[in-house]
Amino acid sequence: MFIPTFTSGNSLFENYRLFFSSSNNLKVIYRTLMIAVATTLVTLGLGLPTAYWISRLNGNWRKLVSIIVLFPILTNAVVRNFAWIMILGKNGVINNFLMKIHLIDTPLTLLYTNLAIIIGAVYLFLPIMITSLVSSFSQLNSEIEEAAEVLGARPVVVFFKVILPQVSLGIFTGSILVFVGALTAYTTPQLLGGNKNMVLATLLQQQSITLGNWTSASVIAIVLTVIAVVTMFVLNKVSKMLDRRNNLEIKN
Repeated sequence: MFIPTFTSGNSLFENYRLFFSSSNNLKVIYRTLMIAVATTLVTLGLGLPTAYWISRLNGNWRKLVSIIVLFPILTNAVVRNFAWIMILGKNGVINNFLMKIHLIDTPLTLLYTNLAIIIGAVYLFLPIMITSLVSSFSQLNSEIEEAAEVLGARPVVVFFKVILPQVSLGIFTGSILVFVGALTAYTTPQLLGGNKNMVLATLLQQQSITLGNWTSASVIAIVLTVIAVVTMFVLNKVSKMLDRRNNLEIKN
């Protein structure tokens, strides 16, 4: 897959030059990155308080809630996305509800948009983020938290100044998993985004299966792989730096 991308063109990097010279391909790359970043930020925002709450539950309740959180992963991806089609469609649950309470007169365009892809991706990857964070919250040093409260720190200050630094490794681990998963996802963008909102994974499928242009598909696959690897490398380096700094601060 790798070698033909350099040998099938007129020059060594001809296929890559053609790929990046297309404005449509650049839009697809931008859309893919935007959706992956948005999915990561939303899952992190929802996952932090949820994971913190779960980590404070008793044993049996914690197991029960953890099973409920993991339930979306146990559902078939196609079935899950068709459920969102029923919810987000013009005759779906949301539009019917809003029209019944007279908030809108005509159905909103929710399906086959970037927003629909993000909603589906958040639903898919939120359990992964929560699971990563619960593991980190469970390893918190409670003595530091109690010391901060004794010294008069408010709960919000304790959460952001004491708790979050200790779970930074879990935050970055969950962010890497969610970002790379959203970056390379195919089923959710295909079913909820449609052909008008293509991402790199759906563009790859179009070039390979639909058009039979395997060289172009290989270029897309390599570009997608490079973006994922570079992202994982950078976030991993940052997480290790923060982890070392936090350990030093705790020891001091």
